[in-house]
Amino acid sequence: MKRRNFIQLSTFAGIGLSIPMAGILNSCENHQEHSLEFKNLISGLLKDWCDGMIKVQINNPENLEEHGALGCPSCSHIHGRCMDAVYPFLYMADITGDQKYTEAAKLVMTWAENNVSQENGAWTVIKNPKSWKGITVFGAIALAEALHYHGHVLDEEIRDAWTKRLAKAAQFIYDEFTISFTNINYGGTAIYGLDLLGDVLNNTILKEKSKQLAEDIKLYFTTNEGLLFGECKPDSKKLSQKGLHGVDLGYNVEETLNSIVMYALKNNDEELLQIVTKSLNSHLEFMLPDGAWDNSWGNRMYKWSYWGSRTCDGSQPAFGMMAHINPAFGTAAVKNTELLQRCTADGLIHGGPHFVEAGIAPCVHHTFTHAKPLAALLDHWEHLPEININTELPRTTADGVTHFKDLDVYLFARDDWRGTVSAYDAEYHYKDDFRQASGGALGVLYHNKVGLLCTASMAEYHMVEPYNQQLQPNKDICLTPRVEVFKDDVWYTNLYDLPATVAYQDKNGTVELVADVKLKNVERAEVLGTASAFYITYKCNAEKTEICVITNQNITEQTAFVLPIVSPSSEVVTVISDNEITIQKPQGSVTIKASAPINLKEMVGKRTFNMVPGVEALPLEVFFEEGNKALEISLVVS
Repeated sequence: MKRRNFIQLSTFAGIGLSIPMAGILNSCENHQEHSLEFKNLISGLLKDWCDGMIKVQINNPENLEEHGALGCPSCSHIHGRCMDAVYPFLYMADITGDQKYTEAAKLVMTWAENNVSQENGAWTVIKNPKSWKGITVFGAIALAEALHYHGHVLDEEIRDAWTKRLAKAAQFIYDEFTISFTNINYGGTAIYGLDLLGDVLNNTILKEKSKQLAEDIKLYFTTNEGLLFGECKPDSKKLSQKGLHGVDLGYNVEETLNSIVMYALKNNDEELLQIVTKSLNSHLEFMLPDGAWDNSWGNRMYKWSYWGSRTCDGSQPAFGMMAHINPAFGTAAVKNTELLQRCTADGLIHGGPHFVEAGIAPCVHHTFTHAKPLAALLDHWEHLPEININTELPRTTADGVTHFKDLDVYLFARDDWRGTVSAYDAEYHYKDDFRQASGGALGVLYHNKVGLLCTASMAEYHMVEPYNQQLQPNKDICLTPRVEVFKDDVWYTNLYDLPATVAYQDKNGTVELVADVKLKNVERAEVLGTASAFYITYKCNAEKTEICVITNQNITEQTAFVLPIVSPSSEVVTVISDNEITIQKPQGSVTIKASAPINLKEMVGKRTFNMVPGVEALPLEVFFEEGNKALEISLVVS
């Protein structure tokens, strides 16, 4: 007999009426028929991923340093968190009765105990006992869910041993975790984690601390849009020069908000449900029509993989479990899962849409983390609301400009065009700059017919987390559209201009955003001896998007606007003239015209590839001509 589901729709009965209530109290007896397509999607994908992980699992009893671990096709080290796969493996073992999944679960746990298990109850991110131990909370949740729902497939001896090990991990989390002892995703995840552990281990002290953390996190949502903040160092409440908090979309939607939602539903915390509903609605504004999370501006976007964040769990639980409040949440859960499926090959998730075409091996970390939320949805299936794609995403129906005051980020839309312009100045580190889209830069340009056209990358690719990122192949070419100049071999660009400002208007069918920027180097020093002050205008109407760049200063050094266009190497490029090219995409043709010759940055091969967010691109650049202080570039889709 399986134990009871922790999260049930009955917990919604007391929610205050300020949450949209349509359908909230309706019976869900027939929802499974309506959501069958989604259930089949996640069931099939979960099996595909589990089989893919088993293919790379190391079976070498002669070497206990690797025996049972999930080998990584792309990384030279073993990921310490691979024991998280115990949950999806045991789920599959229970559902299919296939012993191979039970053995896979036992193997990953054996490897963890032999290599990353610590006396104080923690697990470490790599074999080194001095390495980061905060990941214990993720492993503990995975093991607790596995034991609670599927522990009956194990023999009594192993089940008891794993339960005792879980208790040690719970004690470590209880002793070490506060809501803000490090990035908010750890303390935030411990909210659900400690509550779950308290139930599985019958320990009320753990549940009491969980309740306190749930109270504490209510102070970590931004004033205007209710975005969860705290993804920054060294202090989660430190403000940027513009007075903005550190917010990362990827970590929020794929990790922390899951925990908050699951805790709030489980404990009928009405106040927290009100807060998290507003937050989910604000975060949802950034989902692109194809299910991608637009984290171009996020302060930890160095882990952005278009579908989410490299080492997080996935956004399906938070949005799927709240679909009765806003049906578009269900659309988000489905669309993002479909995107994950498109980025899957040979049973493993690849870190972006173009990994396979570029010949880049996948990191197994994506798969063992993202498999967990699918198992969680299936374990709660009887109590889930109806989940489908009948309600359109906010960005699908968007029109005009939306300014997120808590980020200084602007979303624009007109007809089939969607874009993001960022002047967000919050940084992950306050001494090192891992620059996401900022300085009035175009973080994303998307067209409903042909998909992603422009995207931000890191200004310079850095292995901020060397155990959680893949090496950048070939030459690193920034994908963020920008003005740039090289003076004495130093790179100056608006991407490093954190005080940049943006103004906008919407008149006569055209959306117009004007960024007032300076060209600066990574040290934030403004270029001297040539033009440093520019206006970048983004104009968008139904027919085209234009980028106009102008300066009132004299240009004495070669200065260009760089416009990398997302395009896999299979797409045909036709040069019409020096100033015009076309790119043939599966669903249409993109024509790019400029007021000066269009050049291609030097690169290896037919395309440049960037790990953030995992796409190939044509790195176009248009130089200011002598005596001319303005550039114009247009993009038309047909």
